[in-house]
Amino acid sequence: MYDRRFFQTKLGQAAMASIAAMCAFVALTTQMQVDPAFAASPTIEAVELA
Repeated sequence: MYDRRFFQTKLGQAAMASIAAMCAFVALTTQMQVDPAFAASPTIEAVELA
């Protein structure tokens, strides 16, 4: 695949930074528990006008 010379170039370092950022993003998003969307919860407020 790639040898050490590739990862010593600027493109190789950018590729490694991109891979590390994607791994961190996946690791953080798998730990998050997202509540249901506000629009999905059917709360209706009725206001009575006199």
